[in-house]
Amino acid sequence: MSSSVTPAQPDGPTRPRGGNRHGEYRKGPVTLRRAQVPATSTDQRLLDSRGAADWLHTDPWRVMRIQSEFVEGFGALAELGPAIGVFGSAQLGPGNPAYELGVHVGRALAEAGFAVITGGGPGLMEAANKGAWEAGGTSVGLGIELPLEPGLNDYVDLAVNFRYFFVRKTMFVKYSRGFIALPGGWGTLDELFEALTLAQTGRVTAFPIVLLGVDYWSGLVAWMRDTLVSSGTITAADLTRVLVTDDVDEAVRFVVDADEINDADEINDADEINQEAAP
Repeated sequence: MSSSVTPAQPDGPTRPRGGNRHGEYRKGPVTLRRAQVPATSTDQRLLDSRGAADWLHTDPWRVMRIQSEFVEGFGALAELGPAIGVFGSAQLGPGNPAYELGVHVGRALAEAGFAVITGGGPGLMEAANKGAWEAGGTSVGLGIELPLEPGLNDYVDLAVNFRYFFVRKTMFVKYSRGFIALPGGWGTLDELFEALTLAQTGRVTAFPIVLLGVDYWSGLVAWMRDTLVSSGTITAADLTRVLVTDDVDEAVRFVVDADEINDADEINDADEINQEAAP
């Protein structure tokens, strides 16, 4: 009487047959196994003209779009020179006191030698661009695709349009030497707290932030001081880089002084490097 032996079944999932001897599929640093192994190779999918165009909307393809936005933004703004980012509501137009304040600050910044960078939209963004344009300064608009806003305002001389907010925000921070916030909503607050976070964490240095409009902003700053500082979630030093004022001249002096300090620090750093490199 013959007997048969049944091979023991593995406790875990079995490796698929085919492919390499380990049943793995590798794409650069990514390793796929079992059900994750694709049925076709990258070249097969590339050369298959009958396939759908869904690949245009996959995350890897979006990375290429994102990269192109960074390249285009850096290329357009690389030679901009000293600039200040100005933020404010798209909803407050001509006739509102904040609009006239925006025109005034845009003009004053241009007269002080700064380019003015805004989101390029209507309202207080338009006001700051208008002031810079009227003063003969460089007026920049970094636009974004939004369903409820029109295109760039008429006072923008240099415009870059973006699909992605985070790319646009990078351009604001990289090419601005400080921010001035006029009264605004979520977008203005987003930029404000982004700048405060980057300054607190040392990603940007000597980066002045002006809140223009005492009645509008003083409640927020009081909450920061009375709640955040008091609870220990931020320090009093975190608020020293923030100026709240109604005075445009004071606002411009604040950013000019910070810019001069930053330039002096850069010169000192360069001197130290040269001395260390000297024989």
